[in-house]
Amino acid sequence: MSSEERSLNFIEEIIEADLAEEKHKSITTRFPPEPNGYLHIGHAKSIVLNFGLAQKYGGSTNLRFDDTNPVTEDTEYVESIKNDVRWLGFEWANEFYASDYFDQLYQMALQLIDLGLAYVDDSTSEEIAAQKGTPTTPGQRNQFADRSPAENRQLFEDMKAGKYPDGSKVVRAKIDMASPNMLLRDPIIYRIKHAHHHRTGDQWCVYPMYDFAHGQSDSIEKITHSICTLEFVPHRPLYNWCIEQLKTFPSQQYEFARLNMTYTVMSKRKLLQLVNEQMVNGWDDPRMSTISGMRRRGYPAAAIREFCDRIGVAKRDNLIDVGLLEFCVREQLNKTALRRMVVFDPLKVIITNYDQTSEDLTSENNPEDPNGGLRTVPFSKEIWIEKDDFMEQPSKKYFRLAPGQMVRLKSAYIIKCESLVKDAEGNITEVHCTYIPESRSGADTSGIHVKGTLHWVSAAHAIHAEVRLYDRLFQVEDVANAEGDFKDHINPASLTVLSNVYAEPALANDSPEQAFQFLRKGYFVQDPDSTPTKMVFNRTVTLKDTWAKEVKKG
Repeated sequence: MSSEERSLNFIEEIIEADLAEEKHKSITTRFPPEPNGYLHIGHAKSIVLNFGLAQKYGGSTNLRFDDTNPVTEDTEYVESIKNDVRWLGFEWANEFYASDYFDQLYQMALQLIDLGLAYVDDSTSEEIAAQKGTPTTPGQRNQFADRSPAENRQLFEDMKAGKYPDGSKVVRAKIDMASPNMLLRDPIIYRIKHAHHHRTGDQWCVYPMYDFAHGQSDSIEKITHSICTLEFVPHRPLYNWCIEQLKTFPSQQYEFARLNMTYTVMSKRKLLQLVNEQMVNGWDDPRMSTISGMRRRGYPAAAIREFCDRIGVAKRDNLIDVGLLEFCVREQLNKTALRRMVVFDPLKVIITNYDQTSEDLTSENNPEDPNGGLRTVPFSKEIWIEKDDFMEQPSKKYFRLAPGQMVRLKSAYIIKCESLVKDAEGNITEVHCTYIPESRSGADTSGIHVKGTLHWVSAAHAIHAEVRLYDRLFQVEDVANAEGDFKDHINPASLTVLSNVYAEPALANDSPEQAFQFLRKGYFVQDPDSTPTKMVFNRTVTLKDTWAKEVKKG
């Protein structure tokens, strides 16, 4: 559904009202990830929303890295985030970092101290937590709240100078210890961290807390619409309080429901755990919910954008069916994927009456694309078919290959099974067939009609390949609320590797980025592990939703 066809979401309604009232000449949004991990599909929703709104209303979007915690952040994550945003199809107006504003943020904290609206507290984290009270009982300020602005300023300057160890002092905003919103009970806005920062090195040993840095960074950049997820609703009063007290640009925060998806985890902490404990093969493992994992698996960026548009922007959390994402992927790939024939579990077929060495046939690249063109497919006396496309004793409605039965080979000829060969254990090793020379696809004059059509690969021309069949990483729908450790619910069949696979030779000349539909098998993409001597393909998604069938069976 295009943006023109659907009704406005609540954020679009706010923006249109703001523009109509000339509250803003143009809008500015931002995407502010912390560079402490790789982005996942939940971030994709935020990216599509923020950049999409700016595009729709002629505004701009800043990419701002929230790098206020030097312990967990790394330039590797910065570069991966930039790659992901660009891959999704967006370009930012400005690239900023919260660390760009460390001097300004420090001065803003001093300003609050001078106004008597912030103080240095020597209490431990446990003491501060206890002094905050409970949701039903007010908190109590300690003696450090009575320090004079001059004393607080000196202490904060000494903190900045590195005179105190980690955890020995914090700066707290002086707001309301009886507020029903616990986040307004003198929240911490600065803490001491003697840690090397990925951009500022060892210049700083005091760092702003997210709630302080976030709002002030928005104001510095003159962000008009600061869009967050619902967990930030209780943080908005502090966001507004800081802007009011510091008299900075009046950015406004708006909240929408974060993306929760079935069979998926959306926690950077849990994703990092999967990587560190080697439950997966890195951040870009195709089973991961990371954007880089989905890219490696072959999900098109256009399908992810379409998925984000379809789920819309809501004010309440809900659980989105991953099947909708897979539907968007199939819908996109059906239009763009090149059709190729690949045999996963090979059985040799010898066409006994075929006298040529080989011949070149043609087959369409994509029947959905009128400009898709044709490719050459070599045909020879010996071909590979799937083992399960042959049955020695077929059932009544079995229309594939069987003794005395005819089938059509896709884009080739009709063949008839005449005999078979077995090894000492009784396994079928070869099937001997005859072909009908007049039955060539596109020039069939045989008058023979068959119900079954098989894909195949010429044995003499086949490429040997490895295929990785990826499936959902978790077995339960709502992983976040499932009992026990989330790793207990990992799907043991989330990856199956097939190493004895034969593919048609056209794949050797196709672009590594090209998406494919392996006929009757699913959608696939070449993996970076491919080498000139061995191609590796990842299954992006099956042709149909096999999980929906399993749910119905259950």
